[in-house]
Amino acid sequence: MPLRSGKVPRDAVHHPLFARCYARVSVTAETRMGVGRMRERLLAGLSGRVIEIGAGNGLNFAHYPGTVAEVVAIEPERRLRQLAVEAALRAEVPVDVVPGAAEALPVKSEGFDAAVVSLVLCSVRDVPRALGELRRVLRPGGEVRFFEHGRGGGRVMTFTQHALDRTVWPVLSGGCHLAREPVRALRDAGFELGPYRQVLLPEQGPVLPSSYCVLGTAWRPVNS
Repeated sequence: MPLRSGKVPRDAVHHPLFARCYARVSVTAETRMGVGRMRERLLAGLSGRVIEIGAGNGLNFAHYPGTVAEVVAIEPERRLRQLAVEAALRAEVPVDVVPGAAEALPVKSEGFDAAVVSLVLCSVRDVPRALGELRRVLRPGGEVRFFEHGRGGGRVMTFTQHALDRTVWPVLSGGCHLAREPVRALRDAGFELGPYRQVLLPEQGPVLPSSYCVLGTAWRPVNS
């Protein structure tokens, strides 16, 4: 069960305008941009107790297979958390939505068989600390499923991503950054990388600074 210790503020992230916009845009993106298909691939075959970091408005919940015993979904933003609670009530697996920050997860160590990070590492304030927390709460050999966007394209695109990160993008997009490198961050945090592949979203249409995504698997090493 989650530990609501009070050490993490209930609203560790507060982006009310972005949250409202994201709640609308993300639902449209499920079909028009192919994000729903990515969620199905991300979560296929999971089992046991799962922790999801940055659950947003809970769009992953409908895709968890029946082999999952429980999902503890961490979401720091109040508006998105409220929507996630509503989504949890419609889910076919038990989902407990909990306030908290990725950098200080309010759960016990080694309590989960798997973890899910989905379009969240772009916006956490301290990526190494957040991934250190992820290692802490996973059992040895526990699995990480990740679907993230980040740096990609040629020199002009990466220059554009970095320029946007230094200026308007994080302000307009709830702290999101375009040029982070999720695969490198997972490796640097001590995870063993499994298969992963690059994907573009939308699958058909213009290539945007936010289009470069990666879908894959990693593990906490057994002897760590």
